[in-house]
Amino acid sequence: MPEDHLTTTIRYRVTGMDCASCAAKVEKAVRSAGVADPTVSTTSQVLSLNAPLDEERLARVERAVANAGYHLDRLLGSSTDRPGNGQHHTSPEYRRALWIVIGLNVGYGIVEIVGGFLSGSQALKADALDFLGDGLITLLGVLAIGWGLLWRARSALIQGLFLGALGLGVVGDTLWRFFSQQQVEAGLMGVFALVALVVNVVAALVLIPHRAGDANVRAVWLFSRNDAIGNAAVVVAAGLVAWTHTAWPDLITAIAIAGLFLHSSWIITRDAWREIANVHSERLNYNGC
Repeated sequence: MPEDHLTTTIRYRVTGMDCASCAAKVEKAVRSAGVADPTVSTTSQVLSLNAPLDEERLARVERAVANAGYHLDRLLGSSTDRPGNGQHHTSPEYRRALWIVIGLNVGYGIVEIVGGFLSGSQALKADALDFLGDGLITLLGVLAIGWGLLWRARSALIQGLFLGALGLGVVGDTLWRFFSQQQVEAGLMGVFALVALVVNVVAALVLIPHRAGDANVRAVWLFSRNDAIGNAAVVVAAGLVAWTHTAWPDLITAIAIAGLFLHSSWIITRDAWREIANVHSERLNYNGC
């Protein structure tokens, strides 16, 4: 076997990955380079390759992922997060953009929760969780740049459990309101939902200048489009509440959005557990050598 043939786990930090759909695109790009069974964690934003690989194959992987619009930095060590040669340092401008997006998401998430209580809208509360989730995921990515893989996974696990608890709280409260049928202020609900749509568009505009490649620009817009669909659903629900004079459209929309949110929190928690288990397994194997 050639000396440059690598049989150990190879890890890369992925820059530009925002969600599970982005992780799927990275995996697809890796497979197109002829590498089977790649693992991409949405929590640590790390790509793991376990098949025997040589430097030529790794170069093809890096090119394929770059063509998909994402950047890879190879990491050194099994449970550390130290980039190898050629590390891509996040520019101060990009970090500032990320902090702006964090502020927009977390800030308006809190505002929208207040709006949900003021208007009596469960859909606004559910949509607020999406803002908080996006903000916290981005925050973890910024803060954990210098952390080891284990600590990143632990932080993501706590985040996933916390967000899941919030989601279950909204679902429980919504189910209770199915029986109480409290009045919803449709006009106020619609205003908060429209502002949410504007905030998502602004967040996308802030990030787009810092995304490399046309594919990555499309990824930003697709991610923002999915958020905007949720905002638009709340706007439509507000109109239906005003038209029908019932809370049913609001409650049904809230259950749908909260269900999607719980699915995302489950993915975060699952990936975090997997990362923690992998790190502990590698440490045991290393100590046993």
